[in-house]
Amino acid sequence: MSVAAPIAACPGCVAAPQAVANIPAQAGEVTLHLPPIHCAACIGTIERGLAAMPGVRAARVNLSRKRVVIDAPSVPVDQLVQAIAGLGYEAQPLDAQMMQAVETDPEGRKLLTKLAVAGFAMMNVMLFSVAVWSGAAEATRILFHWLSALIAVPTLIYSAQVFFGSAWRALRVGRLNMDVPISLAIILACGLSIYETAQGSEQVYFDAALSLTFFLLIGRYLDHRTRIAARSAAQELSALELPWATRVTPDGPQAVAVTDLRPGDDVIIASGMRAPVDGEIIKGTTQMDRSFLTGESLAIDAGPGTLIAAGEINLGAAITLRATAVGEDTTLRRMIAMVETAEGAKNRYTALADRAAQVYAPLVHLLAFATFFGWFVVSGDVAKALNIAIAVLIITCPCALGLAVPAVMTAAAGRLFRHGLLVKDATAIERLAEVDTVIFDKTGTLTEGHARIDPTVLSAQDQAILAALASQSQHPVSRAITAAMPADIRPAELSDVTETAGQGISALWQGRVVQLGRGAWVGAAGSPALKIGDAAPIVLPMSETLRDGAKDAVAALTQRGLEVSILSGDAPAPVDKIAKTLGVPGRSELSPDDKCTVIRDQTASGKNVLMVGDGLNDTAALALAHASISPASALDASRAASDVVLLGRSLREVPLAIATSKSARLRVLENFAIAAGYNMIAVPLAIAGIATPLTAAIAMSLSSITVLLNALRLR
Repeated sequence: MSVAAPIAACPGCVAAPQAVANIPAQAGEVTLHLPPIHCAACIGTIERGLAAMPGVRAARVNLSRKRVVIDAPSVPVDQLVQAIAGLGYEAQPLDAQMMQAVETDPEGRKLLTKLAVAGFAMMNVMLFSVAVWSGAAEATRILFHWLSALIAVPTLIYSAQVFFGSAWRALRVGRLNMDVPISLAIILACGLSIYETAQGSEQVYFDAALSLTFFLLIGRYLDHRTRIAARSAAQELSALELPWATRVTPDGPQAVAVTDLRPGDDVIIASGMRAPVDGEIIKGTTQMDRSFLTGESLAIDAGPGTLIAAGEINLGAAITLRATAVGEDTTLRRMIAMVETAEGAKNRYTALADRAAQVYAPLVHLLAFATFFGWFVVSGDVAKALNIAIAVLIITCPCALGLAVPAVMTAAAGRLFRHGLLVKDATAIERLAEVDTVIFDKTGTLTEGHARIDPTVLSAQDQAILAALASQSQHPVSRAITAAMPADIRPAELSDVTETAGQGISALWQGRVVQLGRGAWVGAAGSPALKIGDAAPIVLPMSETLRDGAKDAVAALTQRGLEVSILSGDAPAPVDKIAKTLGVPGRSELSPDDKCTVIRDQTASGKNVLMVGDGLNDTAALALAHASISPASALDASRAASDVVLLGRSLREVPLAIATSKSARLRVLENFAIAAGYNMIAVPLAIAGIATPLTAAIAMSLSSITVLLNALRLR
């Protein structure tokens, strides 16, 4: 077990000690990962503690991302990590450059600006239109038309770039998309309005072009907001890799970049640090936390000959590892490659609106061209034929179709957020509606993620000794014991307390030796065990606590006819126990590759799988599944790979996610029906020449508003 770290200001945030190599100083800002922080007290303690250090100009803690950004160009990173450890918190170096690309949203800001400009211009042009409709004199009408043109033309050039650029990219490769008819309608309406203004005509359609642009930008921005929360899981995983390591050289330990390590190098893994490479322990004994990688709920004993994977955390004394795989060959990098492959497969999923556009766009163009040709043949008037064709283009413009999906998805995402579910991916709700199979990880997902120890099987005297021994260590098992002790138990008085790294803790109690630690160390058949004097050691019973709502969620999913199962990297006994409790099948000792294989097999058999997991070993499976959910307590990389993040502690909302998604799909289909019904009524009127471009724009706006109101029913 490890030596105790100073107690944090927040009692819930007690970190393992840190002993890191002399990592070279970094220029500019340093980003560190802070796994244990969870409240405002943590933020204040770390920021004040770092600000008091010489050379630190500023420190900003992000609680939701569990990171601190430190402006200290002259302070070595190891000193910053040690300072945070001195405050009672664990800190891990992050590669900030890996994360830079996902921290900003310039595209969203551009869309919002274009939307605001279009809305402002539309309102002003409509004011001029009202004046004209009210019977303005001819000179006033012409002036207002030119003022409208002065506002509309630059606005459309700026705000409608979104559609123009997309349409041009499609046409350049010889295909059509929804933005082609949109762009054509805007350009023709604006061009015809300029011509009519120059001719002194009474009818112009600048307001129609602007309202069309405004409503379509609303749909485009709503769609963008559902996408922006999704960050690359592969980048998150890459950022978890340590940028520095301590290599053993003839001149002693030396800090080097991880990229400089080679197979055969000896690397020191300090207490509390992640392994930067795959390798074999050649010196030291400890316990390793590999729950992020394998889902094992208990730390494993490790000593000379034990194989370690990159990403595992050393919980005990420092060890020396002989590297067997570095760089792209490590377990962590192979997992990153799997995630990238899985993300690519998921990104090929085509949104429902895009599938509809493949049929809709060509039909609109053919209809408008046929209208123009027909009226030109009948009337011989190019201007009249063009006017009617523009009305057809505007009235058939896929504004309602463009709003049909994003409006519903935004309403559904809002409803789920109020119930503690954050939707991160644009097509997540569509894919959730198609789910028929649900797979749960066990450790940290169905369970609380840590083993629970029941000390009440001991006598009151033995509990007092156990409480006293456990309180002398910050090892995860010791903290679990301390948390489980009854409130009325007072720790016994101990003397000569000694902690043996990787083994346990011993002391004297009333002249007798008492020990708490590994079973083999105290002579017991299991771990952890308590030994008092010459009495037989007592193995402490350990169990896992189901996460709140786990039973209700599984029961509700099963009742809905979905297939539910458990895939875990943990040992058979705990997996079988949880599976029996929930009444579902469970498979144990599965590697990340095994989980992906199961999901691929299910997909190949026609199943749409929802994966619910939290660990690093679940990341590839989360990315590969048809849809995925992670709890907020999951690793950053797992949350990034998932489509939905469960913000609360309870799993009761998982069935709600599926039910809401199915309801959202129904609303989308209803919106398509509304759009189709509108076109069945409006299009014949436009072809007949009854609807002008202005009335077409009003009809188009009404259909868009109807679609929005129908979408709001989800709320």
